Amino acid sequence: MDNNPTEPSRRRLLSLAAAAGVATALGGLPAFTASAAPQRPADAPLPKGSSRNQLWWQTPGDEHSMIEQGLPVGNGRLGALASNDPGRELLLITDATMWTGGLNDKLDSDGQFPYDRENFGSFTLLGRLTVDIPDHDLSAVNGYRRTLDLAQGVVTTTYVRSGVTYERQIFASRPDDAIVLHFTQSGGGRYTGSIALDGTHGESVTGTSFGAAFPNGLRYGAAVKASGSGGSVRVNGPRIDFSGCRELTVVVSGGTNYAPDASTDYRDPSLDPERLARTKVRDAAAHSADTLLRTHVADHRELFEQLDISLGTSSDEQRSLDTWERLGARARNGEPDPELEAAYLQFGRYLMISGSRGSLPLNLQGLWLDGNDPDWMGDYHTDINIQMNYWMADRAGLSQCFDALTDYCLAQFGSWTKLTNDLYNDPRNRYRNSTGKVAGWTVAFSTNIHGGNGWWWHPAGNAWLCTTLWEHYEFTRSRSHLARIYPLLKGACEFWEARLITTTLPGTSREVLIDDSDWSPEHGPQDAKGITYAQELVWVLFDHFLTASKELKKDSAYAKKIGGLQKRLYLPKVSPKTGWLEEWMSPDNLGETTHRHLSPLIGLFPGDRIRPDDSTPPEIVEGATALLTARGMESFGWANAWRSLCWARLKDADKAYQLIVNNLRPSIDGGNGTAPNLFDIYEVEKSRGIFQIEANFGTPAAMIEMLLYSRPGHLELLPALPDAWAKSGSVTGVGVRGGFTVDLRWRDGKPTEARIHSVGGRTTTVAYGNTSRTVTLKPGGSVTLRDFAR
Repeated sequence: MDNNPTEPSRRRLLSLAAAAGVATALGGLPAFTASAAPQRPADAPLPKGSSRNQLWWQTPGDEHSMIEQGLPVGNGRLGALASNDPGRELLLITDATMWTGGLNDKLDSDGQFPYDRENFGSFTLLGRLTVDIPDHDLSAVNGYRRTLDLAQGVVTTTYVRSGVTYERQIFASRPDDAIVLHFTQSGGGRYTGSIALDGTHGESVTGTSFGAAFPNGLRYGAAVKASGSGGSVRVNGPRIDFSGCRELTVVVSGGTNYAPDASTDYRDPSLDPERLARTKVRDAAAHSADTLLRTHVADHRELFEQLDISLGTSSDEQRSLDTWERLGARARNGEPDPELEAAYLQFGRYLMISGSRGSLPLNLQGLWLDGNDPDWMGDYHTDINIQMNYWMADRAGLSQCFDALTDYCLAQFGSWTKLTNDLYNDPRNRYRNSTGKVAGWTVAFSTNIHGGNGWWWHPAGNAWLCTTLWEHYEFTRSRSHLARIYPLLKGACEFWEARLITTTLPGTSREVLIDDSDWSPEHGPQDAKGITYAQELVWVLFDHFLTASKELKKDSAYAKKIGGLQKRLYLPKVSPKTGWLEEWMSPDNLGETTHRHLSPLIGLFPGDRIRPDDSTPPEIVEGATALLTARGMESFGWANAWRSLCWARLKDADKAYQLIVNNLRPSIDGGNGTAPNLFDIYEVEKSRGIFQIEANFGTPAAMIEMLLYSRPGHLELLPALPDAWAKSGSVTGVGVRGGFTVDLRWRDGKPTEARIHSVGGRTTTVAYGNTSRTVTLKPGGSVTLRDFAR
């Protein structure tokens, strides 16, 4: 874990909380490290969450189907899925650093890394917490309802038993670094039952905690503490019994001794996770549940309220349905449900706030598991998935949540560099550099948290990671961020300087630089040279390095060399056979026509080299459009999100919106679509679907891209506004590349007001239709534009 989290100013957080109508305390314990307990808030009424930012269900989650039905909570590193069953509350608890495996620095016979749970490792559960209340069995209650309040970060369950209304709230507090369950009732009711905290790897529970270690040396532990009023609470061997309690508060915490430092083998040997967990729950439990809730809500709202969105008004009939029924109704009748669609976007932001603060970045599973054997080990895939996880952050007012990705890349950088220089040119590696040279760093398609690589070498993975890190700089204009990522940019350039080979274009005497033997993720030949995917990524990598070198006034001589290489790079053309943008430096299509990946279109999105304006030759735009059309409109959730983003860049609102709608279809029997808890489900085989989180971020990113396109120096309002959202709407706090945020309102498909605020940017053009205006601001300044003409 990051042992030095940045604590927000106590005074600033208290001031923000007071302005929002709730007092709070100092936030900032994102890592599992020892720290003083936060200062407590003054008493103040807790505001009611807005119903449009609430999701609700009429049934609890089935403990055998938690990944589809459990409700997620998280504080950025510690997470859980909650069943909300009245008689048996189940929490499946995770810590982002709970990983098996290790450095994985021995190659298999094919020159690739082992990709298994033993060597590469896997993301796993930390523990299970159950609160059994036998006489509250679901069959004995009525009026059941559970709610996820996205704005406040709280899961609430209510039901009636014997005329008494019972309520429980569950939340994961970042300031207190713990998960809290609070059980109350309306008067006259009592809670009697037991609490058990169990590991999932055969651990022995001692009292109210457990501790153990994996064979890789990672130590971990967890602890629970409970208190009640009007009854008794006592430890009984490996569980806690409670009897006759009017209220019950349960606090659980845990973590590992992971440290983001290769020099210590990614461990903190001085940290005892079990002892620290006991300290965490003791400190939190010293305060009332109401105080813990206020502290948590103020911390959560500070981020959540940085963006607000309205896409129109849903009908009373739609609002009367619970979340799962609304998804079904939307799919059946085809009627837009703009409040549900906006809530889906906000759910993505909720997951980002809950899963990416002060710890590791979001992996394939985000921060949530239902077992210890996630597909693909719950790893970090570097050819779309980890990148898509973070496309939304800056766009959706959550730039602070991006830092986890930057911190991860920097912590792994030394290991990645050593593995590349030691192993990449192994003669068994089909992707080795035929130049015989190797320098800098790259990664495999899969990476773990121990500096290790997994499934297959991925030469262009370094360039794509750098492009994602660079975009954060474009949004924030943070010079300190640029300085931090500069070594990664330079090292990736060094790798490609060693890798690029020279070829002569057929029928000409022109020599160009191309990628060596490679694979266009994830189909086609594995020995193709000059694949479009790599050519586009390397071109933009070099472009970003040139800008970074100039901005930081570093390595001018090397920048000149890289500039020379960039000028010689081959860039793709349109196939005379297919009319598509070529994928393999060949006129033939060498893979699957409707393949899930859009690797050759990376210059369209997330890149900007291909765009539908006068800067791009029309035949290139037409070729990209033809290829995108051929890929189709039906695929996995993340693939649909990427398609939607590309159609938004091409300003085709109908197709971009249809792909959003496709992702909102209910997942039935493991099919592609949205689960009852709004997690995206990926059908890996007939009747078996799994959760992969990136569509939950990529789809909101596409929705924002439809409302506002930006690149440094230019932003465009409503480039792909669909009819379903056109009547009226608004969005505040959208991040803009170039260092701005935008508050935008529209009516009848036309912007009525746009407020541009500088967070470091100075000049940009603001375009709508065929008109544009130039805006010049000082950092911190803002301007409001009105009276837009088509």
